[in-house]
Parts: sequence; structure tokens; C-alpha cells
Amino acid sequence: MPKRFTIVNAIPYVNANAHIGFALELILSDTLARYHRLQGEEVRYTTGTDENSLKNVQAAEKAGKPVADFVAEHAEVFRKLNTTLNISADEFIRTTEERHIIGVHKIWKACDATGDIYKKKYQGLYCVGCEVFYTQKDLVDGLCPEHKTKPELIEEENYFFRLSNYQDWLLQIIESDELKITPSSRKSELTEFIKSGLEDFSISRSNDRAKNWGITVPGDDEQKIYVWFDALTNYVNAVGVVWWNDSYRAHMIGKGISRFHAIYWPAILKSAGLATPNEIFIHGYVTVDGEKISKSLGNVVDPFEVVEKYGVDAVRYFLLREIPSTGDGDFSIAKLEARYNGDLANNLGNLVSRVGKLSEKLISKEIDPAITKQLETTTTKYHEAIKTFKLHEALAHLWELYTFANVYMNEKAPWKTGDAQAVASISHLLQESTALLEPFLPETAQKIRSNTPGPLFPKLL
Repeated sequence: MPKRFTIVNAIPYVNANAHIGFALELILSDTLARYHRLQGEEVRYTTGTDENSLKNVQAAEKAGKPVADFVAEHAEVFRKLNTTLNISADEFIRTTEERHIIGVHKIWKACDATGDIYKKKYQGLYCVGCEVFYTQKDLVDGLCPEHKTKPELIEEENYFFRLSNYQDWLLQIIESDELKITPSSRKSELTEFIKSGLEDFSISRSNDRAKNWGITVPGDDEQKIYVWFDALTNYVNAVGVVWWNDSYRAHMIGKGISRFHAIYWPAILKSAGLATPNEIFIHGYVTVDGEKISKSLGNVVDPFEVVEKYGVDAVRYFLLREIPSTGDGDFSIAKLEARYNGDLANNLGNLVSRVGKLSEKLISKEIDPAITKQLETTTTKYHEAIKTFKLHEALAHLWELYTFANVYMNEKAPWKTGDAQAVASISHLLQESTALLEPFLPETAQKIRSNTPGPLFPKLL
């Protein structure tokens, strides 16, 4: 029976349209989903939208629209983004769906039955942007470390989850790699945070502060479930408990929400009697011309517009190759166009065009052993890079293969010598490499496989 692999990415708030940073996360997840399918595994890849946040309510009020209409409208934008980026997600879940609400209530009740939920009065510093309470030690110069804004002092009576009960257990599963954190530098950050001491956290909000938007706490009509407790459960609700428990469970998340996924979420699952994640891939941020993406700076890049101009595979290639899988990387149109012309049009595109024309005239079944060896070497390096979540390196190894093929063609010069074996060898290399290319650039791989006429990537002027 094939191995089951689950890959999920964070579900975004729908208070604004998607930007290029979230497009990166979708593409990273999609690449791994496609890769595991090609290894013969049963894969379920889920994405969706986080709709029960106070941020969404505030954005709807600012737009002068009913909250339900506002979130539905923006959810469709994110659903459309999946299509635009050629994302192969098996499930798209909205946290206002009935299946999600039922799932949230089941997990809440399971944690409550374990004795891990209790109610108390609380005063704390709250960042609406993060939807989280912070302590003074968490702040940087009195500001939220993520949004650089001053948190609001809040006092109310809420339900809490006994996270402190799971401190030793969390440390053990992360240090032993039972819950593998990739990259290891993030693992070190998380273990240090756990060792500093975990505090129970609030998992509900009053109806008044939630502005009566969100999922009601079971048995308490005056409280709404805290958006993070609510949202995290989408991963189970999307695929179902049976599949979740019986699969290898991987998360793709940005570094800013690593604590929620690597600390809060495993503890909630453990309390509820469900399987915990096997691995969490933590990626960095996309900057734009060296600056963090920010509406106030006016540097938000619309992925729909970029795909419309350059094509989906050109955008996928740039983000996967230019941005280190576990680090920050910069986006600019100049860099995108340089990669497009240099790597896609001149390298791969030119190679496919030359071989296609020559293979119509020069026919041979003999393959140069040097080509076979180079394919084997590249394939080994490629798989190793993907296993260690270095997708940018896997793609670089593949392009080294195409560079090798172009050099080989120039040296053999079959258009002059009539060397049919050289043409057959490079044609073989291209066809064999489509299995490596497909997770990254699925449309391009299909065009090469089917010998689609015309240039793969018309050179930009």
C-alpha cells in the first residue's frame, strides 16, 4: 500500500488580497505535494482561508461591508490564486464552513474532557495583527516583534488551555526529532523558548471583543473560540481524522507563526487524543527591493499581475530558485526578468528549441554514456536536496544539468557534424529530466514531454 503523505500550508487571514509572499508558501507546498505523488505516495494537500479573525471584522467595517460578505469575497480571491499558480491542492477549506465548525467543537470538547481547558480572569497585552497576547519579555522596545505596533492592554474572563502541562513532552518530541523542525536553526529557537517556560494561553474571547464574529464556545454562548485554536484545527478538518492519523503529517509555514504550529498545535492535538505533526517546514519571508512587504510602504506585489505578464512557470521558477527555501529572499522585477531571460529563455528554452529542430532530421537510438552518468549524478543530488528541504538547491542542480547539456551540444555541434547520437542523447536527457522538473514547473515539463511546438519561454525584449 502506498505511503500516505499530508502537506498543509498556513491559511491566511482574508482581511486583504494575497501578496507574493503567500504565493511562495503555496508554491513550496505544491512542489512537495507533486514530488511525493511522483514517488508513488498517496497525497493530500490542503489549503484554505482563516475567516474568524478580528482583523477580518475590522477590515470589513472599514470597507463598509457585512463581515460574512467581505470574507466570502476575499476567500474567492485566494481560491482563484490556487488556480492562477497551478496549485494542485486536494482540499480548500474555509473556517466558516460547517465541516470546520463541527471539527473545532469536537477538538475543543476532547481537550475539555482531558481537563486541559479552564476559565479565569486575565489581563494582558494583545496584538490584533498577530491575534495573540504577549508578555513584556516578548516585546521589542515595547512593541509587537512582528508588527512593530504597541499592543493593547486587555482585561477579561476567558477560557485557557493548559499548555504548561505539555512543556516536558514538547521538548522531548522536538529534541528527538519525533516532531522534526526544518531547518535545525528554527529547532534551536523553539527548544530555547520551551526551556524558558511555557504558560497556559487564552483560547476564547468575549462576544463583545470578538464583535460577535467567530465560532461559539461549546456550552457558553457569551464566548467565541480564539482564532488560533479555531484555525489550527482546519488541517484535521480538511482531510478527516482517519487520514490525518494514518499519514505522514507535514506543515509548511512562515517563520513568524512557528510557535503556534510547533508548540500550541501539537499540545492541542495531544490533549485531544489525535496524532501530532511529523515535520514542520519553516520558510522565510519574501522582501521587495530589500524591504519587508507592507501596505504602508506601498511595495505589495500582486501575484495575479506578475503571472499574467510573465507566465505561471516563470513566477514559480523565480520564487523557488531565487528565494532560499528556509531563508529570506528578495523579489524585484529586474531579478525576475534576469532569471527569465538567462535561465528559462536562453538556457532551457534554447536547448529544447535546438534539440527539437535537429531531432526531426538526425535520428538515432544510441545514448552517450556520459549523458546517462550526468543524469544519474543530478538525480541523486536533486533527491537529497528535496529531502533536506532545499528546494532552491534541487532546482539549481537541475539547471546545472541543462547547462551541461547546452555545453555538450555546442561541443558536438550536430548541426555541422550531423552527429545523430548527440541529438538523441540530449533529447533523452530532456525527456528523462521532466520527472525532476514537473514538481517545480508542471506546465513546462508537460510541454517538453509532448513536444509542444513554439518557444517555451519567448525572450523578453
